[in-house]
Amino acid sequence: MTVTPVPSDPDDVALAVEAAIESEDLAALRRLADTGSSDAEDALVELAAERGDLVELRRLAAAGNTDAADELLELEEEEE
Repeated sequence: MTVTPVPSDPDDVALAVEAAIESEDLAALRRLADTGSSDAEDALVELAAERGDLVELRRLAAAGNTDAADELLELEEEEE
């Protein structure tokens, strides 16, 4: 599997985030978020919430993402 390098130019980052969102490429979104892209992190939270991916939401919440923590709480309450 070939991993595409994370671009450094902000416009290229935005395009990479957009492409990763369209293809629902969580690995690419994680790489982009890890390099500081808040748009990629927001997209990760949204996709994880849509999929009910508690593991991803927990990972993001543990890293300090309050939106992920909120989504996690909502999903856990729905399960009760």
